[in-house]
Amino acid sequence: MNEPFTYFITWTTYGTWLQGDRRGWRKTNKGNQLPQPFLEKWCQNQMKEQSVQLNENQRNKVEQVCHQHAQIRGWLIHAISVRSNHVHIVVTANAPPKKVRDQFKAYATRVLREGANPLINNKIWTRGGDIEFIDDVEDNLERVILYIDEAQDRKGRDL
Repeated sequence: MNEPFTYFITWTTYGTWLQGDRRGWRKTNKGNQLPQPFLEKWCQNQMKEQSVQLNENQRNKVEQVCHQHAQIRGWLIHAISVRSNHVHIVVTANAPPKKVRDQFKAYATRVLREGANPLINNKIWTRGGDIEFIDDVEDNLERVILYIDEAQDRKGRDL
C-alpha cells in the first residue's frame, strides 16, 4: 500500500473557466496566468456544447458521492466545496493524485447523469484539474480548509 498524501484538488465545470479567462487562469505546469481576452474568446468559439452550471441539488449530489467514494477507498476528506462552476476538495489518500481526482470526477459524472433531470452534456467537467500537494499538513492544511470553507464566499466565487 502506498503512503498517504494530502492533496488540494480543484476542477471546473465545462466552459465556465476557460484559458485566457478575465479572472486569470492556471496553465498546466506553468501556474497562474494573466487574462488573455483573445485566447478566452477563441476558446469560447471552440466549445462544442453549452457551459455547465450546477444547481443546488446537483452540487449536493456531487458532494455526497465524493464522500461516499472516499469512505469506500479509505480516504479522508478534510474539506469539500462544490460550487456552481467548480469543485474544491482536500483529501488524504494512498493513491496518486491524478487517480484520486479522476475517480472523484468519474463518480460525480455518473451521479449527475442519473435520476430526475440528468445532465445531458457530453462534457460536464473541463479536462484535468489543478492538484497541489499539502506538504506542511499542520499549517498549509489549515489555510486551505479556511479558503475552501470561507474565502470562496468572501471572494464572490459562484455558489
